[in-house]
Amino acid sequence: MTHPFLEALVGELSAAGIATFRYQFPYMEQRRRAPDRPPVLTAAVSAAVYAAQRAAPGLSLMAGGKSMGGRMTSTAASQHPLDQVRGLVFFGFPLHPPGQPGVKRADHLAKVSVPMLFLQGTRDTFAGLDLLRPVCAKLGSLATLHVIESADHSFHVLKSSGKTDAGVLHELAQTTATWARSLET
Repeated sequence: MTHPFLEALVGELSAAGIATFRYQFPYMEQRRRAPDRPPVLTAAVSAAVYAAQRAAPGLSLMAGGKSMGGRMTSTAASQHPLDQVRGLVFFGFPLHPPGQPGVKRADHLAKVSVPMLFLQGTRDTFAGLDLLRPVCAKLGSLATLHVIESADHSFHVLKSSGKTDAGVLHELAQTTATWARSLET
């Protein structure tokens, strides 16, 4: 939760008027390399949502995360609605492992009942856009896909793109804020 990308993103989200509630999965807290099993990860998501509700009662809640954190959030939401969560935001949804294209990791998304925002780079090796676009199309109005040209899974961009990593972080935050406000109308 203190990764430089997340620290910078939190700053941009704050500037865009979005408060954040960060947490760690147990394996990260215990400094283990191997992730916990999905039931442990989804329980951590549910516990974090509950803690956020208690910390900021009455605030409109979004849930999500970067990469696996986002996927575990959507998995938790597919198993049972996350109380008071109005939408899910994915900063680099890991649709498949690099070099192993597939959409099996998206199967559970059909069971999510709240809107979802996918923020994805064109060079993300964890989610080929040729696969992610049809997944989002199948989800219909519940899915919004925002593509960041030249960005990889960590949202680094090529110098030749004319963009900067800082500019991309700003774009991620502004897109998230605009999308979140659209859910309140």
